[in-house]
Formats: sequence, C-alpha cells, structure tokens
Amino acid sequence: MANNPNEASELRRLSLRFVGEVQGVGFRWTTKQLANELDLTGWVRNEPDGSVSMELQGDEEQVAIFFGKLPRSWGYFQPQYVIDEKEEIPAVPGEAYFRVRF
Repeated sequence: MANNPNEASELRRLSLRFVGEVQGVGFRWTTKQLANELDLTGWVRNEPDGSVSMELQGDEEQVAIFFGKLPRSWGYFQPQYVIDEKEEIPAVPGEAYFRVRF
C-alpha cells in the first residue's frame, strides 16, 4: 500500500457508474464498509435513474482488493450489477474518508 496516502502521485482515483441491482440492496453501505476496511477514500451516491455513482481512491493494491472483494460482500444474496462506466480521474490529495452522499 502507499507509503504516504496523501501523496497524489501514488493514488489512483476512479469515477464509476454501477447499473443493475444497486438500489435497495445495501449497495452504498456495503461499498462504504469495504472501502473503510481497505482505507480507501471517495464517495458513493444513488442516482435518480436507478444507477449508483462512485469515486474511489487509493493505491493500486487497495483498489484491486476492493474489486476482488466487492462481489463477495453480500453473503448469500448476490446482487446482479455491472460497471457501466469507468474512468481514471485526478486524485484528490488529502481526502480523509469514504462517505455515502445523498
């Protein structure tokens, strides 16, 4: 993991859009819990069209672990979703936490 989490050159930030079973299944809260476990920062938000938007920031290893664990984060119920949009965006230096936006 990054030696200095506030150093932007070591951070990766993704802008994502999830579609499918992503509202009404605890998607935002599950992603927040997983992001916090991995010391990732950013935010997640429900959109009026039924999708979920997210900005996720961390080092390469943290981000890879997040996407490896996310599909298994619901236990018995596995919501069906896909990442409809994914874009690398500039890191936000000094960001301290991951939050749910409303």
